[in-house]
Amino acid sequence: MKRDPQRPEERPEPPPRPALPSSPSGQAEGAELPVWIFGYGSLVWRPGFEFTSRKVGFIRGYSRRFWQGDTFHRGAPVPRLGSNIAASLCPQPGRVVTLLEDCGACTWGVAYEVRGEQIAASLEYLNMREAVLGGYDTKLVKFHPQEKDAEEPILALVYIATPQNPSYLGPASEEDIAAQIIVSSGCAGHNIEYLLRLADFMRYFCPQAEDKHLFSIEEALISILPCLYYTEESLEETASVPQKSKG
Repeated sequence: MKRDPQRPEERPEPPPRPALPSSPSGQAEGAELPVWIFGYGSLVWRPGFEFTSRKVGFIRGYSRRFWQGDTFHRGAPVPRLGSNIAASLCPQPGRVVTLLEDCGACTWGVAYEVRGEQIAASLEYLNMREAVLGGYDTKLVKFHPQEKDAEEPILALVYIATPQNPSYLGPASEEDIAAQIIVSSGCAGHNIEYLLRLADFMRYFCPQAEDKHLFSIEEALISILPCLYYTEESLEETASVPQKSKG
C-alpha cells in the first residue's frame, strides 16, 4: 500500500519512539517479543505497514469520538481570509477519531502483530503518520480479541489525540461534524470515505457492538447529501435556462 505523501520542507522533527511492552519474567534472554498495535480509525482498513497477524477486538475504558482535526490526511489548513463567507468556501480541517476516557465504554478495532524487522519499520511509519502529521500520542492498553477461545488480554500500543495537541477540535453536534466531513478532503482521500469505511467495518466485523456516536454522524451525513446534490442540480438548471431580457 502507498504511504501518505510527505513534504520534506514542512516535516517537523519526529518525536521519540514510543515505549514498548517489557519482557515478562521467564522470557529467554535475546528472544524478541512481538509488538501489538491497536487501530480504531483508518488503521482498521489501511494499516500501511507489514504485519504478521491481525485480530478484531476491543479495548475497555474508552469511547471513539470524531473530535480530532486533520489538516493533512483527510483535510487541509484553513487559509487566513478576511471574509467569513470566503472562508466557508475554502478547504478546512477534516474530522477524524480519537479516544475519550470513558469508564463503562469499549472501543472496537483491529490489533496488528508485528515481529522482527517489522517492529522498527511499523513504528517509524506510524510515528510519522499518527504523531508528526496527526498530533497523536502513544499509550499502552489491554486489547481483548474477539475470538471466544482467547485467554488473556494482549498489551497493545495505541495512538490517542489529546486536547493538548494543536489540531484538537473537541465536541460538536453530529450534524455539524457531518457537515464538516462533507466538505473536507486531504492527501489520503475524502473525509466521507473515512467515515463510511469506519462505519462499514463496525457493521460487518463487529455487528454486536454499539457505536452511537459513529452511526449518528453517518446518519446525519446521509440526510445532508441529498440536499447538497439537489442544491447543485438546481444551480446547474438555473444556469442552463435562458434568461429573459428586462425592459
